[in-house]
Amino acid sequence: MNDTKDGERIVAEVRERYARIAREGECGCSCGTTAEGATPESVAKRIGYDDDALALAPDGANLGLGCGAPIGALGLREGETVVDLGSGAGFDAFLAARAVGPTGRVIGVDMTPEMLARARANAERAEMSWVEFREGRLEALPVDDGSVDAVTSNCVINLAPDKGRVFREAARVLRRGGRLAASDIVLDGDLPEVVREDVEAYTGCIAGAMLREPYFEAIVAAGFEPPEIVRDVDYLAALGEDVLPDSLLAKMREHGIELRDLEGKIRSVTYRAVRT
Repeated sequence: MNDTKDGERIVAEVRERYARIAREGECGCSCGTTAEGATPESVAKRIGYDDDALALAPDGANLGLGCGAPIGALGLREGETVVDLGSGAGFDAFLAARAVGPTGRVIGVDMTPEMLARARANAERAEMSWVEFREGRLEALPVDDGSVDAVTSNCVINLAPDKGRVFREAARVLRRGGRLAASDIVLDGDLPEVVREDVEAYTGCIAGAMLREPYFEAIVAAGFEPPEIVRDVDYLAALGEDVLPDSLLAKMREHGIELRDLEGKIRSVTYRAVRT
């Protein structure tokens, strides 16, 4: 899935899935198709948000799409400028906006028009004029060089076919000494081929994940200091098999693969790094 043609096919699949989520309001990365009774609020609590954070965001901003809670790791201050990579309906962007206040600025970047429309409507209802949402790819951010203080992302970088390029773009838009704090999925072991090749597993944030070592090496190579890990949990243990699509579970059973074969391999990590 690494050549240009396959990469663009995956991008199209991801865009379509998140367009559907924007239209229907269903859970995304952290809420699989088998989940019963799961809500965006319950998912958010399971991945690290508390009631105070949930109360700060406008209604409809939280779609249960993350795999962590990265905003707290940024240490945001009033007046700062923040970019949210893959901002979706705006949940983390609005939390960042509360932290930087009206003298600051938050720029959400997303490639899905339906998500952008939802996020912009949320910003208008919340009367948060210092938050804006721009259409763009993470590999080519519509943001000026050296113009922001902080970059965040929540379970989106793993969806990009070229993650090294995403990290280089994050470094490009940050001022020297700026911070990156993100939650993402990394692997502590190779996945079975049937999982790696499953499109739904990719768009569900799992099959596109990189092994831990090259993932963090790519961050350093892009121009950051070695990242500090602030949270590291077993993704499946935290969220259960509900995070896996029914179709993938069926394929796994056909190939004699059980959930215990994935135990400990799929990690939800929240980290921060400083641009050199």
